[in-house]
Amino acid sequence: MRFPDVSRVWRELWPVLLILIPGLGGTRGASGDQLDWSREPDLLAYALVVFAAVSAVMLRRRPGVTLACSGGAVVTYLLGGYAFGPMLIAVPVAAVGTALAWPLRKALLWNGLLGLSVHVAGGVRFGTELAADQGLPFLGWVGASFTAVAVPTAIGAAVRIRRESEAGVREAQARRAVSEERLRMARELHDSVGHGLAVIAMQAGVALHVLERNPDKARETLEAIREASKESLDRLRAELQLLREPEHDDAPRRPGLGLADAGALFDRVRRGGVEVDADVQAGHVLPELDVAAYHIVQESLTNILRHSDARLARVRVAWSGDDLEIAVTDDGRGERTGRLTETSGGMGIPGMRARAEALGGDLEAGPAPEGGFVVRARLPRPAGPHPADPRAAGQKAGTGLSVPGSTP
Repeated sequence: MRFPDVSRVWRELWPVLLILIPGLGGTRGASGDQLDWSREPDLLAYALVVFAAVSAVMLRRRPGVTLACSGGAVVTYLLGGYAFGPMLIAVPVAAVGTALAWPLRKALLWNGLLGLSVHVAGGVRFGTELAADQGLPFLGWVGASFTAVAVPTAIGAAVRIRRESEAGVREAQARRAVSEERLRMARELHDSVGHGLAVIAMQAGVALHVLERNPDKARETLEAIREASKESLDRLRAELQLLREPEHDDAPRRPGLGLADAGALFDRVRRGGVEVDADVQAGHVLPELDVAAYHIVQESLTNILRHSDARLARVRVAWSGDDLEIAVTDDGRGERTGRLTETSGGMGIPGMRARAEALGGDLEAGPAPEGGFVVRARLPRPAGPHPADPRAAGQKAGTGLSVPGSTP
């Protein structure tokens, strides 16, 4: 057996109770002070109270129905000569319901008509039932009748505007989250597939150059092209799978590349024609730092392949205090490299800088004073307890992370 939602039932019933309980319990008491010029409440008076209260059930779903029924009941009650009393609570209840549900202009129009109708009905009562010396109560009725509509309308409109604003903020946050996820995927594709294509282009040039003079070297280069193509396609399929099923957060994802994969990266760059002098002493790095550091190194080397005539690239990764410092330099022409990578409109240096800043670090890139181009990044270790100190882990291992071809 399913029980109704208590909170939902309460949201539907509170307007009804707000009108019904005071109306049934207080109408006769209110008429006691007005017997000289008002009609004693009878069955019709209480029927009008119940009718107005029951119509408030529709306040949330059909506020126009509540406004019409409650307004009609109140006007009939006043024109029937009954005393001013709790029955009039139905007016602000109906007014606040329309202001919450309708656009401001529409709510002002219909609530204005409600207030005018109630005001006119009450004015007829004062004009026909009261003596000429009752001007002060009449002025009080003028103010009360309009206040009973204006104040709830203002409150309802303010609440509605606040809700719309909050909904707009939530929608903007959702759009931002989607955009950030798309940017992340685009960055991953750029870093992995773009690097693979750069290596393939360089190796294809080498293969064409040595094809007739050194067939064995050409074969080796073509095999490297096949390996780089396969890896790039695998990364592309993994990202496209995430794009196809973004709603499945528990879907298995391919682990991000890290500094442990740097050896294969350096080998690919070497086969592309650029010698790599690597010294990676990072130890056990936290996953978020590991992925960011790898992609910064990867993109730096990719830019060298794409935009530089360098023959040597130096890679240094090591801890300095609580910061993981990365430096990638080359012996190419720094001005041309800097211009092409920083202003090309791509995701090279801006993407690397975004990765570093996302972790609270920073990145600088530009021509080196001694020639060539340099990329320097600082990635701080996240605050808080961690299972292992990366620097201690590196010291315990002796030489930190082992990278094929790195300097001792």
